[in-house]
Order: sequence, then C-alpha cells, then structure tokens
Amino acid sequence: MAGTWKAARAHADDITEADARTALQQLDPLWDELFPAEQARIVALLVERVDISTDGLNVRLRVDGLSGLAREMLAGGIEAAA
Repeated sequence: MAGTWKAARAHADDITEADARTALQQLDPLWDELFPAEQARIVALLVERVDISTDGLNVRLRVDGLSGLAREMLAGGIEAAA
C-alpha cells in the first residue's frame, strides 16, 4: 500500500497513510453487511482498471478514491445495512 499511498498523497493532504489503513481495516468486517449497491460504489471508488492476462492480474487503484474512502470511513459515512 505504501507505493499507492505515495501517489495518493498529492490528492489527500489531510488524510494520512495511517488514516487510510484504519479505514480499510474498518471496512473488512463491515463488507458483508453492506447492500450490493454500496459494495459496488466502494469498488468503483477504489478500482480504476483491472487487466487480466496469461501473466496474471493487474489492478490499478484510484488514488483519489482511496483518500476519499478513508475520509468517509473516518467520518462514519459508511454504515452497515442492518
């Protein structure tokens, strides 16, 4: 995640790497409780492109989406659909 965070830093002066890590750790146990539409929205925020080839899988993340998700998670904006 460190390489991704270096790229994201230009988009997120107010979110630290520790903030992003904390937000993603909070998302893991919550994931199965979210509605599919909310799961899709989060994936769209985080993933720019996925390339599959015979050599493997390449996932390009949206660095601005990572900081935005971290900001939203820390503010309590994503809640379980219980």
